[in-house]
Amino acid sequence: MNKSTKTLYYLPRIICIAAILFVSLFALDAFDPKLTLWQQIVAFIMHLIPSFILIILLFIAWKRELIGGVIFTVIGIGLSPFVFMHNYNMNHSISMSLGIIFAITIPFAIVGILFILSHFKRKRESSISKD
Repeated sequence: MNKSTKTLYYLPRIICIAAILFVSLFALDAFDPKLTLWQQIVAFIMHLIPSFILIILLFIAWKRELIGGVIFTVIGIGLSPFVFMHNYNMNHSISMSLGIIFAITIPFAIVGILFILSHFKRKRESSISKD
């Protein structure tokens, strides 16, 4: 595997891990001094459910780049209108809502595209090396 192929192989994985960690930060909202310790723990775990799902999808993409790439691209693009509208209804700011889209959903679309590109680049290199 040459350097550009290695970079394209690891880049979506690194970005995805960073994006999952970023999304996981929102689970810290679950800690409220008005709640009991057990209520806080349950709320924290519930807030982490999207992160757990994204981790499972990352494992799938790690082994099956094309399938994972399509899933991440669909998630990133498909959830963007919903996240935008939810945030726009809360803050009535187009620029702030777009910023949230670029911080939360678009990284997963980029990860998906990178997984797909990595799949085809590695497939092309393996067919070239067989010839």
